[in-house]
Amino acid sequence: MQEIYDAVVIGGGAAGLFCAGSLAQAGQRVLVLEHGPEPGRKILISGGGRCNFTNLELSAKNFISANPHFCKSALAGFTPRDFLALVEKAGIAWHEKTLGQLFCDGPARQIVELLLARMEPAALRCGVSIGEVAHDGSFRVETDKGIFRAKNLVVATGGLSIPKLGASDFAYRLARQFGHAVVQSRPALVPLTFEAAWISALAGVCASVTTQAGKAQFVENLLFTHRGLSGPAVLQISSYLAPGESFFVDFMPGTRMEEALPAAKRARPKAGLKAVLAEHLPARLAAHLAEAHPGNLADLPDRTLRGLGVKLNRFEFTPTGTEGFVKAEVTAGGVDTTGLSSRHCASRTVPGLYFIGEAVDVTGWLGGYNFQWAWASGQAAAAGIQETDWHGQ
Repeated sequence: MQEIYDAVVIGGGAAGLFCAGSLAQAGQRVLVLEHGPEPGRKILISGGGRCNFTNLELSAKNFISANPHFCKSALAGFTPRDFLALVEKAGIAWHEKTLGQLFCDGPARQIVELLLARMEPAALRCGVSIGEVAHDGSFRVETDKGIFRAKNLVVATGGLSIPKLGASDFAYRLARQFGHAVVQSRPALVPLTFEAAWISALAGVCASVTTQAGKAQFVENLLFTHRGLSGPAVLQISSYLAPGESFFVDFMPGTRMEEALPAAKRARPKAGLKAVLAEHLPARLAAHLAEAHPGNLADLPDRTLRGLGVKLNRFEFTPTGTEGFVKAEVTAGGVDTTGLSSRHCASRTVPGLYFIGEAVDVTGWLGGYNFQWAWASGQAAAAGIQETDWHGQ
């Protein structure tokens, strides 16, 4: 026996559930297949359990892709305010943190419940193993729970990040099966590792800094760990680094230390460098940065102070690697956007095939951007399916 649907959505995460909900709201007969034991597991752990569900300051510049213009259409078609309206309609209390980030006041499960409520009466089956997927005018999906057919197939199985939640390369394998290219995947929004003993010795130290790599720049907190560097400033810049590339840290954002240190020497010649730095930095970090220059500022030539000041504003770090997909919040790379319609995330060569969410080569910054891409791309695919249906194609 084969069950027949208007659309089968593979993947019960943020993008898949939202797409299914939009289709169900439009009267489409929809089935969501999820290989995990429950839907939305990545949502449940996001934002410290509060789900950073969108960002009010979102634009295309907050996303990384081989085609930086690809995401614009979907993001314009479903905005952060659109999702916020759904949150408020569901009676979910929320609050705004820094930089436009919106979080639930209560548990992230509220967002999953919102998505599931939107899906009714769509079908959801969890714990499903998918075998062969074929296309012969419609899609035939073989699983250990039966065979399903649909005119439309939406692939929303995400990337490789957080394998303990069931991450896999399913989307990439299916894309290649149907003739689509895949941009090399790599961990993004991920802690960086270093071999330098002084870095691990500062584990637990946190400082407000600016990180920079090329034109990318972030003013956030940096955290020293036993394995290297983490914190929002480092996670953000990690998405822009190729293996072996360096990045820079300004430990004194907004202050030209090249000028400030000689000025401090003139004003307080008997002060120690460590004491001066500790007025702006955590004590342990200040002690490390000053350890090569004991004594008073008066003992240090202006040339030395200027050189140290330049270094404080542009301290170079070269990671040995990352903590990998195990700790990466998202996956950079994915299904190549050149083979997809930017309007609907639809395959240009296989009618009825859609790729959405993290499976696609669109990676957002930290701070709710990736969830908004999930909602927007899911809505775009749903609109494409409805548009095709209306035209009888």
